[in-house]
Amino acid sequence: MNVPFFSIIMCTYQRAALIPRAIDSLRAQSESDWELLVVDDGSTDDTEHIVQKYGAMDRRIRYIRQGHGGSARARNTGITEASGLFVTFLDSDDEYAPEHLSSRRQMLLSYPAIQLLHGGVQIIGDEYVIDKNDPTVKIHLSECVVGGTFVVRRSVFADIGGFDLVPYAEDALFFERASTKGIMIAQTDHPTYIYHRDSPDALTVTYGTT
Repeated sequence: MNVPFFSIIMCTYQRAALIPRAIDSLRAQSESDWELLVVDDGSTDDTEHIVQKYGAMDRRIRYIRQGHGGSARARNTGITEASGLFVTFLDSDDEYAPEHLSSRRQMLLSYPAIQLLHGGVQIIGDEYVIDKNDPTVKIHLSECVVGGTFVVRRSVFADIGGFDLVPYAEDALFFERASTKGIMIAQTDHPTYIYHRDSPDALTVTYGTT
């Protein structure tokens, strides 16, 4: 069995109308060494049928269904099923620029000590999010980590665990834990993760780290 370089985890809930855009952006990547794990968090729309059609066309795509439990649990399910050297994410209402994975692969091969790479996001829509430490305040996304951009060496999850099962801010909490555990972290500003903040009912909300 060949081990892919990337395992992409796509958590989704009621995103039948938008998920084709996300999957199409992945299939259009210049980098082809990947697997996609779509974790359906209990959708009742046409999500399963759409993803299964993609899976029939592309053996790299796998559908996983679970009861509705939130994005952190869905991500952890995907991590458990992942087989790639690196685990990364693509929310079902977001998309990748065509060079997203190839640029990350080049960075990781050039600097093999990196265990968690993040950053490089293009924001479409509202650029302000709730501060996780004060929900009455909004801060700019430039002050935050965006979990969709995380590229994590798979062995890191065995060392420090997955995402905390909290209502929100699991990305920031994971990043903080990785920082305190001495994980080698690097940041890129190459904006190839296209983060749609123009959907009224997104699966997850990104919360500030400050």
